[in-house]
Amino acid sequence: MASLQIRRYEDDDEETVKGIFTMGMREHIPSSFVRLLKQPLMQMLCVCVFCTLMATSKSVILPILAVTLLLAGGRQLVSYLFNSYIDESMRRDLNKIQETYISSPNSCFWVAESDGRVVATVACLPAEKHPGGIAKALCRTVAEFARSRGYLGVVLYTSVVQTDAQRLYEHVGYQRVRQKT
Repeated sequence: MASLQIRRYEDDDEETVKGIFTMGMREHIPSSFVRLLKQPLMQMLCVCVFCTLMATSKSVILPILAVTLLLAGGRQLVSYLFNSYIDESMRRDLNKIQETYISSPNSCFWVAESDGRVVATVACLPAEKHPGGIAKALCRTVAEFARSRGYLGVVLYTSVVQTDAQRLYEHVGYQRVRQKT
């Protein structure tokens, strides 16, 4: 079994941490697009476009092409939204991890190393809105840090498509507070 070590972030970890974050976010693009396709409004839009063009053009190719382009545009929109979030996260804190997480006494940033390679990250900041395996170990590390600082709780944000992560977090004791769709 691979050795696992959780340690505080060091400046040499910067590019690897950014890569892990970017890859982790981009892996949710396909499942988010599938989720978009399952939305009744999207399905209705595709059917309406198809039927309208079929009735007005008397062609099968035009409606198929139009719906295909609509779906391709939806996929691009999902990619754009995720890439915008990645860019915003880089500007907001990942380009200045030392300043945002390490310099502040009430924040911290850890990396998980397996066989000498950084494979995961976790960070802790005071919540703005609410006072107060490897993933399990990272969750325990954050909880211990929060407890040692006297926090009343830990607020964890995750996306609706990260169902495996949600199950893990609930298994280690987190409770679902609200869900944005």
